[in-house]
Amino acid sequence: MDIPFNKPFFAGKELQYISDAVLSGKISGDGLFTKKCHAYFETRYNFKKVLLTTSCTDALEMAAILLDIKPGDEVIMPAYTFVSTSNAFVLRGAKIVFADSYFDNPNMDPGKIEPLITSNTRVIVPVHYAGVSCNMDEIMALAKKYNLFVVEDAAQAIDSFYNGRPLGSIGHLAAFSFHETKNIISGEGGMLAINDERFIDRAEIIREKGTNRSQFFRGEVNKYGWVDIGSSFLPSDIIAAFLFAQLEHLDNIQKKRKEIWDIYYDRLLPLQNQGYVKLPVVPDYATNNAHLFYILCKNLEQRTQLISYLKDKGIYAVFHYLSLHKSPFYSNKHDGRILENTDKFADCLVRLPFYYELAEAEQFFIIESICNFFKTR
Repeated sequence: MDIPFNKPFFAGKELQYISDAVLSGKISGDGLFTKKCHAYFETRYNFKKVLLTTSCTDALEMAAILLDIKPGDEVIMPAYTFVSTSNAFVLRGAKIVFADSYFDNPNMDPGKIEPLITSNTRVIVPVHYAGVSCNMDEIMALAKKYNLFVVEDAAQAIDSFYNGRPLGSIGHLAAFSFHETKNIISGEGGMLAINDERFIDRAEIIREKGTNRSQFFRGEVNKYGWVDIGSSFLPSDIIAAFLFAQLEHLDNIQKKRKEIWDIYYDRLLPLQNQGYVKLPVVPDYATNNAHLFYILCKNLEQRTQLISYLKDKGIYAVFHYLSLHKSPFYSNKHDGRILENTDKFADCLVRLPFYYELAEAEQFFIIESICNFFKTR
């Protein structure tokens, strides 16, 4: 039997709601289901305003436009993240300054941020890796001290919290993903959360190709035109219909994913106790939304061997990000600092198969295979 790394979960009413959207006569953006999704997120997580986008990448690009990022501006973010986190600001001409991760988890270490702040720094972008929160009090304190903006990359962080506060509700702006590998999905899709009210009106304009079209349809202006830069960031209502069907089952999905995560942790803990691997760390201030489960091997060679070993057994485990400061595009733009912890996670982290319909027998087979790999070496 083959066990894939990911398998999209269908909650049940996706096709019904897509049909409802089609039959409504409006399948372009901001239809009935888009409004339902917006209301859901704003009510459940107390975001001041949310706007669905076609991807998390688009939400990040909107954030960069909203903050008026210009050539010469500096943006601090982790080097252990997906390229979209960086690309959104590079497209506006920003210089990316990479901060190292903690020793024991991939999130950006706030203690490494302050020495990187200069008179050109405009934004800090914390990435909540695996849905586990960064230390947002320390990051927000730095932002306040130096008059900086904070954009939370919450791509993996739906329904996760920092000291009781929903991730994505703390920074000035936040970006979420509903890609098919995430907890809640719409195939492709994302969302911009706006927590600073001064950005709300302009966000709608940027999302609608730089026009005040949304204000026109609400009757707030008697005609609409081109008033700012922007692009077509809003998704079809068909995508929103799929997403809303997922949201109706969010609690059930989260419950099952946490059960899967706990089984991995409990049954692999002996390997950690014996010194073979390290398991995920969830700080006291963070919750675990069970987005993914990873183990840390001792080095790149061991990780490569483990992934190959599991593949031979039909188990598709994968590594994750490569260090962005060493990427072909950015290596000659990086300031030369060694980011030791970032490189460790890039070389040693293995993500295990993780999806709602992962059967208990399959999960036990994965765990048994991992244990056998280490105990025969």
